[in-house]
Parts: sequence; C-alpha cells; structure tokens
Amino acid sequence: MSIIIMILLLSVLILVHEAGHFLAAKMFKMKVARFGFGLPIGPTLWEKQVGDVKVLVHAFLLGGYVAFPDDDKELNLPADSPDRFMNRPVYQRLVVVSAGVFANVVCAFVLVFLTAALWGHMPSGKYDIFVKDIVAAKEASIWQSGLEKGDKILKINGINVTTTAAPVLIAQLSKENDGKVNKILVEKNFKKLHSLNQTFTQDEIIPKDVLIKLPSKEYESAITLSDNVLKGLEKYNDPEVKLSEKQIKLRDKLDTKNYLISDGEITLNDIAYAISDNVHPINMEVLRNGKTLELKPIYPNKDGVMGIQMEVREIVIPTKGPKAIVKTSVNYLWEQTSMLLYGLYQIFTGKIPLKDLHGVVAITKVGGDIIEQNGFFSGLLLTAIISLDLAIVNFLPIPALDGGHVLFLLIEKLRGKPLDEETIDKIGTAGFMLLIALMVLVVFNDIYALLTQKL
Repeated sequence: MSIIIMILLLSVLILVHEAGHFLAAKMFKMKVARFGFGLPIGPTLWEKQVGDVKVLVHAFLLGGYVAFPDDDKELNLPADSPDRFMNRPVYQRLVVVSAGVFANVVCAFVLVFLTAALWGHMPSGKYDIFVKDIVAAKEASIWQSGLEKGDKILKINGINVTTTAAPVLIAQLSKENDGKVNKILVEKNFKKLHSLNQTFTQDEIIPKDVLIKLPSKEYESAITLSDNVLKGLEKYNDPEVKLSEKQIKLRDKLDTKNYLISDGEITLNDIAYAISDNVHPINMEVLRNGKTLELKPIYPNKDGVMGIQMEVREIVIPTKGPKAIVKTSVNYLWEQTSMLLYGLYQIFTGKIPLKDLHGVVAITKVGGDIIEQNGFFSGLLLTAIISLDLAIVNFLPIPALDGGHVLFLLIEKLRGKPLDEETIDKIGTAGFMLLIALMVLVVFNDIYALLTQKL
C-alpha cells in the first residue's frame, strides 16, 4: 500500500508540472492541442477530446507534456496564425515554459506547509543517539573504554553526532586490518625500522634468515568526516593507499611480534607498510548524568563493528501557530534546495559517479519504505523534495527540458529572431535521446540496487 501511495504522489507531481504549463497558456488565451500524461512512447492507453484539447494517457507514464498547434503538423496552420505558439510574444512563451517549474515549487511549499500545520512539528534532520546496550565480545576494547548503557553520544573523533551516519560510517572506515595505510604513518614507521636495522636501505631485499627488529606498534590516525559526507552529499575521499598481497601476508604474519626472520623476499619498505596497517582508534565523548566524559579509545573489529546497540530519538521542531508554520516551512525548503543544488553540482563535477544516480524506481521503493516506517507525513515531505528536484532539473539549460526551451527563447530575444526550426528540431532530438539514455541508465541502477539489496 505504501508503494502505491508513493506512485500516486509522484503522479500528482507530474500532473502539477504539466498543469502549470497548461494554465499559463490558458491565461494568455493560447490554443493547446494536447495534454499528455506520460511520454508518447509505445501505445496510448486512453484519449478523449475535452473542449478543444485532446487529453491522452500513454503507457510510458514517466513524464508528461503539453503540446501546442505548432507540434501537430496535421492541422496545417498558416505560418502567421495567432494559434501558433511561436507567434506569441517572447515574454508570454517564457512564462508558459517556466510555469511547470513554478508549479512544482509552489506544490513543494504547499506540501511542506500542510505537513507543518497538520503534523504539528517538522523534522530537524538531527537525532539524539544513546547507547541502548553493549553487545561486543568480552575481549573487545569497548569494555575498557568506560562506555556505559544509557550514555548519550555527543562526539566521535571530534565530530558532533546528530545522526546514526557518523558512528556507523566511522566504525566501518576504522576497521582492523583493512588493507590500506596512510603514507605518513608508513614513512614514520620506516624511519623507526631503519634506525633499528641500519644495514639495509629502503628497497633492498633482506637476505633470508636475517633477524629484523620491529618498532613498537603505533595505531593509525582517527578518521574524521566532513558534514557533506555525513549528509550523503559527498563521497568520502579516502587518502590511504592499498597494500600489496605480499604486504598483507606479511602483516598477518607479524601481528604482535617484536622481530621478524626474513624469508629473502621482503624489504624494509614492505615491513613498514605491513606494520602500518592495524586499526584506527575511535575517540568518543558522551553525556552521562549531566556530565561530559571523554572515553578511552575504542578499536573496531575486522568487520568495522564497535559492538554498540544504538537508541535513536528524533529531534523535532514544534510548529504551533501560523508564524512557526511559515518560518519552519521556509527554512526546511531552503535547506533542502541548497542540498539538492549541491548534489547536482557534485554530479556535474564527477564527484558523484553515474553508477550512483537513481530514478523513479528507487524513489518509489525508498518513498514506500519511508511511508511504511515513518508515516504519511514523512512521505509528503519526501514528495515535496522530489517536486523541488523536478523543478531544479527541469530548469537546467538542456534541450528537451524546460530550461532548454528558456535558453532558446533568450537566444531569440538577443538575436531578434528565432533559430531556424530545423536547427531547433535537431538539437531538441539530440537532447531527448540524451534524456532517454540517462533514464535507461538510472532505471538500470535502480533495478541493480534492488536486486543486490542496496535499497
């Protein structure tokens, strides 16, 4: 049922967008030939003439359109006909082309406003994280850290903990023997090794059966993450380098030893890499009985698990009264818009790879899960964010999108005449094919993510 609700909500957004174009056209008394729900790919499921507008529902439901007489070659309208969209003033066409985006922005505000008014509160995006239980093995370092059940986790490695992302992600990145090392620690360990074994140079093969003294163990540095990484807007840029297979075997062989007998195939550099791969400490700050406490370091196991069972309590913003409703709604929309724009920037700069792009299938699945777990109002907020995203993406200056049409109109205004129809058609077709290819890619990503249970 939750997935069906999400599909209906997404369908409403498409209708809202196309209704924006339609109503703006009617405001200027423009003739509209067709109002289509879905894209004209494959069979048409339903069509009916409503006044002077033909309404159609297509089998390919991922989209919609408003078509003007210019697009219907069967009408054979004279070139100077006032019913042609291209014969209307540029400012009118700009308003009509932009109206879909405007409608999605208004829809987003209405959905957020209604949620704030009817729900009585809004999510802040922040949570209080408590230790519900410690479930680590008895030999785990967490038992010596001083952590207790009921502690509120304030900071991890100096990072303010307001979501479950920080403890989970940092624990994963801090796991024991992950096969990666920081070059600074490698260089430091090499200097220690060389001072204890001055006979050999960095890359010199150490003869077989020679005893090599090992320096005292030094842990890797604590992992720190940016706010954008924790919000999922940016991928973690891992500065560490991978060990070779030989170095990994050597690491496992050394473990807690103070010396090593050479097998005749290793160098001091190999040993430096091997002893540098151990574990990143997790430094935690908690609140207990009104006091802030700094704990002893915790060292996750090979699976990147600390052994903490967390209790998450959402921090909400009360929305009692018109002023609080409007202020909270505006702040929420501003924050979400900023995040969407930053995410788009990350995609275009290649910081978010194409394999991580997802579309309507993933949105429906995730949205359905959110409605099922958190309720209908959470689904409304997600729908509002999607409406904003539709507005932003549609306004990009890409042919076949609203922003592409706006670009053509601005060029026409500057030139004093439009580009020739053949050029516009070729560019529009290329843009449309690009969008179809991108749609196929994101659907593939969605299905793959579902099959591999990544969603």
